[in-house]
Amino acid sequence: MTAQKLPMVVPSEDLPPRVRIHEVGARDGLQNEGRTVPTEVKAEFIRRLADSGLTTIEATSFVHPKWVPQLADAEQLFPLVSELPVELPVLVPNQRGLDRALALGVRRVAVFASATESFAKANLNRTLDESLGIFEPVVEHAKSRKVHVRGYVSMCFGDPWEGAVPIHQVVRVCKALMDMGCDELSLGDTIGVATPGHVQDLLSELNEDGVPTSAIGVHFHDTYGQALANTLAALQHGVTTVDASAGGLGGCPYAKSATGNLATEDLVWMLQGLGIETGVDLGRLTATSVWMAAHLDRPSPSRTVRALSHKE
Repeated sequence: MTAQKLPMVVPSEDLPPRVRIHEVGARDGLQNEGRTVPTEVKAEFIRRLADSGLTTIEATSFVHPKWVPQLADAEQLFPLVSELPVELPVLVPNQRGLDRALALGVRRVAVFASATESFAKANLNRTLDESLGIFEPVVEHAKSRKVHVRGYVSMCFGDPWEGAVPIHQVVRVCKALMDMGCDELSLGDTIGVATPGHVQDLLSELNEDGVPTSAIGVHFHDTYGQALANTLAALQHGVTTVDASAGGLGGCPYAKSATGNLATEDLVWMLQGLGIETGVDLGRLTATSVWMAAHLDRPSPSRTVRALSHKE
């Protein structure tokens, strides 16, 4: 918060009192960088994110280095941060990835599904149903080890190849993941085309099909400048888990029209103004994103980072 006590806090009665931010910058953000960030810099990034008050920080991905070379150091990175007093989920694409993660003591994992056939083909080289078939034994094995499982669902609001994605199609994939045993879902607006009414309709349909709001998180990209508006719509529906990326890092390597994730600082600024607790120190978080931007040799795309870092 600035010296002028901004933003001014004006609470709204129809919003949750607290939101858990699922920070994805260290995984979803850095995997999309053109340059590979050194392992120790990644570890320090995660430490600084934790020091800012974030309690869930997605650390890395145990995907084959051929597909995401920027995260090829997962085995080296995770032990450097595993003792931090925060949740450190990791992405696992298959049984091999899960085995690698479990060997390091990982207690929270995520699988990455698609709501469309086209993206399943581009991302996993399989049909949608074939990809779900791969995840089922992975989720079952993880749950047998009492590991928390998150199910990412990409292309929930639009697909670069297929265009509009029918809501019932998204609900079918979400239900399949929940029926497998996933503890929570993250609804991904991978190419940033969602609008608030669409968000609320999808959430309502999921509720009608038995997926509780408490099990749902949202993951918005800001391609058309709608990420905060869509987040507010989700909050009004009762969602309390929001994915965001420090400094606005990230995109999607398999969807070239995808731009950066919702910036964590922009999210925190809005939530502070609404009187919603996050536990995040915005000054420390902004300083962390400025520090990482220097390592990446480019400015942060976050509007809040730019505004606060130029106050002095």
